[in-house]
Amino acid sequence: MSTIEGKVAVITGASAGIGAAIARNLAQAGARLVLTARREDRLQALAQELGSGTAWLAADISAPDTAARLLGLARERFGAADILVNNAGILRVGTVDSFDLDALTPMIATNYEAAVRSSYVFARAMKAAGAGAIVNISSIGAHLTAPGSGVYGGLKRALEAFTDSLRIELAGSGVRVGLVAPGTTSTEIFDDMKAQGQRGWDEYVTPLQPEDIAAAVRYLLEQPPRATVSRVHVYSSGDAY
Repeated sequence: MSTIEGKVAVITGASAGIGAAIARNLAQAGARLVLTARREDRLQALAQELGSGTAWLAADISAPDTAARLLGLARERFGAADILVNNAGILRVGTVDSFDLDALTPMIATNYEAAVRSSYVFARAMKAAGAGAIVNISSIGAHLTAPGSGVYGGLKRALEAFTDSLRIELAGSGVRVGLVAPGTTSTEIFDDMKAQGQRGWDEYVTPLQPEDIAAAVRYLLEQPPRATVSRVHVYSSGDAY
């Protein structure tokens, strides 16, 4: 029996890609789920697929009240919130001359600020309960220096620094904190690049699939209470980094 069975897991960015794969994996392990994303139709379809142990909230994760609404929904529907997976993210790239500055604020709000806010909101509840787990989805891009990707990589590096700090702060509280950093994974995150006439990063190598990242999240969560896996990096076998 999985140690995840019966736990309540809240997953952001759950309407497709890595988030949806995490939802399916944890549902198979017996978790009850609270899913959020902006696309209501996708959430409804996934919730119907996963069954009655699934609740969902169509919302913008960068809105200041979304984290509290998710915690309230988890408590109302299932009585607790045991796991938080901060997965929502957007990717915009560009050179000094071509980067769309209007994309800067949404990237900061979604990729960093929302994850920090959600981590704090849920960490407070988990600390009071004496148990819980927070998993932040980073990227191997946090430690790559590549032209045109400085905003995305910089925000992921900031998220990793925050995640490490939160893990240390919560040590001994019963709340475990870690991160999973995917390599090149085939998801919709590259759609904007392709719409701009660029090649997506998943076209250069044989990419990982969302299920690979979901398996890494589950591995982190299934560690015994005495162990915390602080970070898992998952590379495509073709990633030469």
